[in-house]
Amino acid sequence: MRILIAPDKFKGTLTALEAAAAMAEGVLRVYPEAVVTTLPMADGGEGTLEAALASGFEEKLNAVVGPILKPVGAAWAIKGPMAVIETAQASGYLLSEPTRENALRAHSYGCGQLIAAALDAGATEIVIGLGGSAMTDAGTGALRALGLKLLDTQGNLVPLGGGSLVDVSAVDASGLDPRLSTARIRLAVDVDNKLYGPDGAAHVFAPQKGADPEAVELLDAGLRNLASVVRSSTGNDIDVPGAGAAGGFPSLFLAYTRADIEGGFALVAELTGLHAALQDADLVITGEGSLDVQSLSGKAPIGVADAANALGLPVVVVAGRIEVTPAQLAEHGVVAAASAAEVARSGDEAQRHAARYVALAAAEALNGI
Repeated sequence: MRILIAPDKFKGTLTALEAAAAMAEGVLRVYPEAVVTTLPMADGGEGTLEAALASGFEEKLNAVVGPILKPVGAAWAIKGPMAVIETAQASGYLLSEPTRENALRAHSYGCGQLIAAALDAGATEIVIGLGGSAMTDAGTGALRALGLKLLDTQGNLVPLGGGSLVDVSAVDASGLDPRLSTARIRLAVDVDNKLYGPDGAAHVFAPQKGADPEAVELLDAGLRNLASVVRSSTGNDIDVPGAGAAGGFPSLFLAYTRADIEGGFALVAELTGLHAALQDADLVITGEGSLDVQSLSGKAPIGVADAANALGLPVVVVAGRIEVTPAQLAEHGVVAAASAAEVARSGDEAQRHAARYVALAAAEALNGI
């Protein structure tokens, strides 16, 4: 039997690669002669880089400016003319304390430095996985690293960070890196939030980054102001679905580069060669840390399941916990499912020894077919 194991990360416990390895251990307990292939997946956020590296991309490491000006080492990847970058690597929320001050001053400058490094390496197509970010700066920091200038009413440069966007009165793109006029920027998102407003980047995501209600309003006002300035000068409306991802990162790229917003899972599936791998499988195993109702609306495990089901392949789900019904899973071709929490009889125990219980859950699910 040829078994393809293609999970997303188990957030907080296992990376997608570690989860796949644990599932493989469980598979081989039940089918010791099986030919097992692991293919870590992601939905466009954190884990996108890992999925690319597991699929043959070459890892690179650059020292860049972190979200609050401290230098950090940030990984990215390249394969031929295509590069893969994650906002979390250079501008992630784990790189700064979630305080009100940091929520206002955090920026994406380091992401722009990674884009420059990718261009220097010859990349003409750059995939940017959006998620886990510390900033709410609409991607202004990244483009400032690439030559863009934000000016106030006096013609002075506006400080980095989302808290300063209310002072922007003009955008000067004359010094923008000319390579951005030909490079293709593909922005991988797994949310459809717009740039500003009640469902925008500031109101939905900034509180997780340390912003109090007053800071949220200031950040939202800055995003509105920036969108107005851009609309007046370019005619481009940057308040579109998906533009609110990673602190509004896509918005300015949509106005000043050859950028497109794409569904994160579909883009990662392309990067990893998922559909080709499915052609060589008899059974598919997927999963993630928490499989819930949100998972059913396009998250990586259900994307994998739907792709496998379209080919008539049976699908097994292994998760940290499962909060949907067997009938709901069956609609996506899932024939068996098991969770580490059920096997361990305790969510805490399952988290403490995640790999062990994921392996046991995989074996249990296969025995239930």
